[in-house]
Amino acid sequence: MDIRRQTRRRPQHHSRLHMSAHYAVAEIAEMWNLSKDAVHRIFQNEPGILVLGSRMKGRKRPYTTLRIPQSVLERVHRQYLLYGQ
Repeated sequence: MDIRRQTRRRPQHHSRLHMSAHYAVAEIAEMWNLSKDAVHRIFQNEPGILVLGSRMKGRKRPYTTLRIPQSVLERVHRQYLLYGQ
């Protein structure tokens, strides 16, 4: 008699944030024909972005990396189209 052990698979729960595409500042700068600094300023205080940073000694300012989910990119783009801000 062949008894095979079946393993239970854990259900995979993924949030929409995890599954959506995330963009780097440089990618958006290229798409929108803006400088990386301008894109960084636009998105730095937007809710829903991923901010990675470090306070490395010897730097004049903290270094932060932004990853912008597609949903936030689209929301901000709509705001700029509608309100110019």
